[in-house]
Amino acid sequence: MKTTLILPTLNELGGMKEIMPKIKKEWYDQIIIVDGGSTDGTIEYAKENGYAVYVQKGKGLRQGLREMWGMVEGDIVITFSPDGNSIPELIPPLIEKMKEGYDMVIVSRYAKGAKSYDDDWVTRFGNWMFTTMINMLFRAHYDDALVIFRAYKTDLIRKLDMNKDAKFIEAAEKAGILIGWEPQLSIRCAKRKLKVAEIPGDEPVRIYGTRKMRPFKSGSVMLAQILYEIFVWR
Repeated sequence: MKTTLILPTLNELGGMKEIMPKIKKEWYDQIIIVDGGSTDGTIEYAKENGYAVYVQKGKGLRQGLREMWGMVEGDIVITFSPDGNSIPELIPPLIEKMKEGYDMVIVSRYAKGAKSYDDDWVTRFGNWMFTTMINMLFRAHYDDALVIFRAYKTDLIRKLDMNKDAKFIEAAEKAGILIGWEPQLSIRCAKRKLKVAEIPGDEPVRIYGTRKMRPFKSGSVMLAQILYEIFVWR
């Protein structure tokens, strides 16, 4: 089972220098840095260390993933944040859990035995509220439906039509709303009753740079996504 590790970056040089040496080569078959237009040396650092880099043309992680998806060679994909929020040592147990036959495995910040040290009261409440909504509306059982750190079968993107909502995505982007990838994966896996698991994993504090997520705008995005999944996508 070949593994592709995808790391989104936007001015994450400090985090990259600390985190990347901890990611062992035997943990993955392919690694791709998806960069949103860094100006702090992140791109140069990645290339100097032999990592494949894709500099996206559009805005937002969702758009970056859509643009570079043809580069993916692995049977499974792991999305991983190199800003310190994701723990590299959890990559092997994540892969081992996928080998049990799951379609997706989430590294949950809120599962028993795990904790987010990067949360404030706004983000913690928001994560709880939207995860609860997803569980209630789509009959799911997530502890953490929104987190980026997860593994999933590569062909899920085709099976769940993740790249076929162009009109909705473009309309949202014109309105200044960047639609996320991970919550939609969680919702659509639940709707299709796919096999999903969670493993506990702490979320350390960011070690460099600034948080890209804006809680209140992200909240409006989540509501838009949930309504879209209820009334439009089947």
